[in-house]
Amino acid sequence: MSRIVIFGAGGRGGRRAVAEAVGRGHQVTAAVRDPGRHKDLAGDAVTLIAADVTVADDVAKAAAGHDAAISSIYRADLPSREYYPAAAHALIDGLGRAGVARLVVVGVGSALEIAPGVAFHDQPGWPPEHREFSLGHTAELEVFRASGDGLDWVVVAPPPVMLDERAERTGEYRSGDHRVLPRAADAGPFSYADLAVALVDEIERPKHSRVLVAIDH
Repeated sequence: MSRIVIFGAGGRGGRRAVAEAVGRGHQVTAAVRDPGRHKDLAGDAVTLIAADVTVADDVAKAAAGHDAAISSIYRADLPSREYYPAAAHALIDGLGRAGVARLVVVGVGSALEIAPGVAFHDQPGWPPEHREFSLGHTAELEVFRASGDGLDWVVVAPPPVMLDERAERTGEYRSGDHRVLPRAADAGPFSYADLAVALVDEIERPKHSRVLVAIDH
């Protein structure tokens, strides 16, 4: 059993990560900005706390005594290219102070490459607002890449499709590298439930270190 702190635990991906971790017997600290909005998360194996992932002191306090961390964060009210790098800096600082060495981060598939040096979000016709959001994740990744060897991080990116909130967990996925994985023409949406499986797998049995990793069916 591990103690895992999950930042962004109130979101779609975060909630699935909480459920997956608890289902495997881990103790979870669910870190959210406003615990009053997410009271249903609290339980025997889940401690609900308030924390701002862009504030290193909050990260350090939330992560103290934990074995690993998951970041599944999202803000629609802040510029992505400011929010995600700010969170990355705070996570690196705060987790370092807390002595937590392993961080698994939820990325976005649109930041994966479709050709050398060409990201999915660079395609002609990709909506500017979606590209801006994706560029925020790219900026976050660059902060992690420049952070040295103190934190053992991995960014896990699901395919660049709308994820399915309702699909059941299959427990099956394949992983690649920083490139979009080929998909069958009739491939359905990828589920948040299976994204959560990949996140907790990278804590229980780390396979990737300091890289961006694509996952898909």
